[in-house]
Amino acid sequence: MDKVEEGDAPSTRRRPPWIRVRAPTGEAYRELKRLMRTQALHTVCEEAHCPNIGECWAHRTATFLILGDTCTRNCRFCNIATGRPAPPDPDEPERVAQAVQAMGLKHAVITSVDRDDLPDGGASVFAAVIRQIRRLQPGCTVEVLIPDFRGRVEPLRAVMDERPGILNHNVETAPRLFRSIQPQCRYEWSQAVLRNAKALWPEAVTKSGLMVGLGETVEEVLEVMRDLRDLDVDILTIGQYLQPTKEHVPIARYYTPEEFEMFRLRGEEMGFRWVESAPLVRSSYHAGEQASLLERHP
Repeated sequence: MDKVEEGDAPSTRRRPPWIRVRAPTGEAYRELKRLMRTQALHTVCEEAHCPNIGECWAHRTATFLILGDTCTRNCRFCNIATGRPAPPDPDEPERVAQAVQAMGLKHAVITSVDRDDLPDGGASVFAAVIRQIRRLQPGCTVEVLIPDFRGRVEPLRAVMDERPGILNHNVETAPRLFRSIQPQCRYEWSQAVLRNAKALWPEAVTKSGLMVGLGETVEEVLEVMRDLRDLDVDILTIGQYLQPTKEHVPIARYYTPEEFEMFRLRGEEMGFRWVESAPLVRSSYHAGEQASLLERHP
C-alpha cells in the first residue's frame, strides 16, 4: 500500500462521494420515530445525527439512549448537549423494554450519556434495563455501550453481573488526542473498563470503536488496535469522524475506503473476531449481525 500522507484534507473541503448518505425516509423510519416519541425515549441515532439512521431504522434497529439527553462531559466531537442532567427516570427501564417488545427486537443496543453526577455513573440503570428487556422480550440479546465509569470496578460489576450479550466501550481516539478531544476522559479509564470486563466475566464478548480523522496518524490507529487486542477485545469498529457543527473539532482529513479496508484486514490479522471498518461505520452499525458471535451466550 502507498504511504499515507497525514492531514491532507481540511474540514472545509467538500465531502468525498463515499461520505454522502440519503436523508432518512420510509414507513419503518416514521413508525420507529413515532414509537420513540410515544414512549418518551431518546436514541443516540438522533442525538448524535448518525449518518446511518435511515438504513438502521428501516431494518428496525436502533440504539436507545438512557439516562436523559444531557451529558456531564464536553467531548469536542460529540453533538449531545452538555450540562446538568435531570435525575434518572425510575420508569425508563420499563419503557425501553416495552419499546424493544413493541419492535420485536432480537438484539437491542443500549447506551447513555456520561453521568458523572451519579455515584455509580448510571450503572444501576443499565442493569435495570437489561433485566426489564429480558423480562418483556425473552431471548433478545442486549448490547450495552457504557461510559468509562472513571475506570472504577464496582459500577462495571453491576453491569457485568447482568451478563450483557456484548459489553461495548469506545476508546474513540488515540491517547495523544484525549486531552484536546475528550479532556474529561482518560485512555487508562477506557483500558480499565475493557480489561476488567473480561476479569469479571472471562466469557464476555467485548467491543470497542475508533473515529478517524481527528488528527491521529495511521500508526496511532494501529497502535490503539494492538492495545485493544492486548485487552482481548473481540469486536472492533472504525469509522470516519464527521464534524457535527462548526463549534466542534474540525475534520483533520478524510480517510479513503481503501484505508478503511486496510484497517479491517490488519484487525483480522491481529485476531479480532469481527471488524467493521468503513467511512460511515458507527459503533452500533451491523450490531445485529455481530450478535452472531453470541451463540455461546444464549
